[in-house]
Amino acid sequence: MKPRTHVAHDDGQRRLAVLIDADNAQAAVIEGLLAEVAKYGLASVKRIYGDFTSQQQAQWKKVLLKHSITPVQQFAYTSGKNATDSALIIDAMDLMYTGRFDGMCLVSSDSDFTRLAQRLREEGLTVYGFGEHKTPDAFVQACDKFIYTEVLRAEAQEAPEPAAKPAAEKPAAKPKPAPEPTPEPAPAKAGPLPLPLELLRQAIEEASDDEGWAHLGAMGTYLNKIKPNFDPRLYGQKKLSDLLRKHPKHFSVVERESGGGGKALYVKALG
Repeated sequence: MKPRTHVAHDDGQRRLAVLIDADNAQAAVIEGLLAEVAKYGLASVKRIYGDFTSQQQAQWKKVLLKHSITPVQQFAYTSGKNATDSALIIDAMDLMYTGRFDGMCLVSSDSDFTRLAQRLREEGLTVYGFGEHKTPDAFVQACDKFIYTEVLRAEAQEAPEPAAKPAAEKPAAKPKPAPEPTPEPAPAKAGPLPLPLELLRQAIEEASDDEGWAHLGAMGTYLNKIKPNFDPRLYGQKKLSDLLRKHPKHFSVVERESGGGGKALYVKALG
């Protein structure tokens, strides 16, 4: 097989491929998931793999057109064997060797994709994993960054409801449509996790200068390297700076002038 040749993009945007395992992901998170992907680059390929003749995929079929996601039909040839995983892995390798992508987003809670994530990273691609809290640690650690989909679902639920429209004249009665499949139940919202104090202190120490001050960006980069699933939203805050400011007994956060006339945040561990 010929070596992969990377294609540079004139617009400077990172090209990402989003590959979704329909058997191990829920349609209810798609809004938040694609919004999260947009933070890291442009989702130029969006594909979902599963048996869409099955009633289990009814919720996914309702959102595919809205979000321009290409379904890849994969029949279950043999009971107990997951043909969906194989199809996703083959496509991921094919896309990798085109050289058109800077990274891939693997949406699944299945540890079977651990080796795929490792192989993509070996080839120089950035791997973003998306899955539930039940995702095995092996897959989490194989990704450059891992985002728990419960966080994305919680953010979607917190979004403000649109204003109600004024009541219109009641139209004539119409025949009732056929009942739709029962929507996925929303899980009970869990509270924030305890503050990972030692982890944050370690990240500050590794990124700090002689006086103990660490650039917030360098600290965040180190956190993602040693713990790909670190996310301030798990601890009740949207940003790392907000999380640190929330605990003034443990951390001091200051804003300083940086090169080029801009400003940057620096943090120091207290005590």
